[in-house]
Amino acid sequence: MTRTIQLAYATRFPRKPVPGMAPLDESVTRMRVHPGDLDLYRHVNNGVYLQMMDVARINLIADMGIQRALMERGWYPVVAASTMTYKRSLTLGQRFEVRSRVLGWDARCAYLEQRFVRDGEQIARGIVAGRFLSTSGDRLHPEQILELTGHPVESPELPVDVAAWAQAFDVAFRPR
Repeated sequence: MTRTIQLAYATRFPRKPVPGMAPLDESVTRMRVHPGDLDLYRHVNNGVYLQMMDVARINLIADMGIQRALMERGWYPVVAASTMTYKRSLTLGQRFEVRSRVLGWDARCAYLEQRFVRDGEQIARGIVAGRFLSTSGDRLHPEQILELTGHPVESPELPVDVAAWAQAFDVAFRPR
């Protein structure tokens, strides 16, 4: 429940934009492990990692300075697919960062990497295929979102592992 409240707060009251932040720049969200994040084995529950990633993605949007513009237009982000790999555990009270960055996009999705880092060591890595929808149900092209940033940029080529994952899970754009 704590992370859901944190997400609601970050969405309603976004943090201040990072001056000059471009769409491909990294966003850092600092967190600490709370008791409600833990499972019976006293480490962060795998589902909580996804909630933490939600908060970090909203902060990425805020850092780019487009959260308010999205809200005014009735546009919102959704996850089309995600995958996680874990190397170490996070336990009660530990401080860590979620480092989020856009890897690239196609006509259908934007692809993000979100790394959990503690004391310089990667703890876990998530890959997310995300989309933006409007309250009327329309799917938005990632370039419509990029226009809001004021930093028009072309998508870099996706890393091979991410491109293969997007194809395998049928989230990548395929021209007809």
